[in-house]
Amino acid sequence: MDDLNRRYPHPERSPGRDYPIDFRDYGPEPLVINIEEAARQNNYFRLALWTGCYLQLTLMSIKVGEDIGLEMHPYVDQFIRIEHGQGLVLMGDHQCNLDFQRNVYDGYVILIPAGKWHNLINTGNVPLKLYSIYAPPEHPRGTVQVVKPAAENSDY
Repeated sequence: MDDLNRRYPHPERSPGRDYPIDFRDYGPEPLVINIEEAARQNNYFRLALWTGCYLQLTLMSIKVGEDIGLEMHPYVDQFIRIEHGQGLVLMGDHQCNLDFQRNVYDGYVILIPAGKWHNLINTGNVPLKLYSIYAPPEHPRGTVQVVKPAAENSDY
């Protein structure tokens, strides 16, 4: 209990609600966090906040006019929640035919089935802040990408 009291001196306080978040991968240890505040505080393009055996939580900050990058995860379902900003989500069965297009805003969620090509473009005038849940994990434990890679080489 002493270790717990040192890490969280007040039981009613938690990272993100009462003090800045130490951005790192906390998995697979238990974690309670204010996810809305964590997403808003994050300035990394992509950061794995928690990686377990069957699930991963990442935070992303997409700069104005930029995108996540066209991608497809053959064996991974993905959940995205927009916490701040606005964007355009594109999805389709083929990378050349993204026939599903929707505008998204604060509070919207995007559910992406495994095998679906997708991209998310920041169409607003502020960074697009979001969190994403992958099942199973998509990125290596501890992933931190400060900025979007210049050219993402994917296996897809």
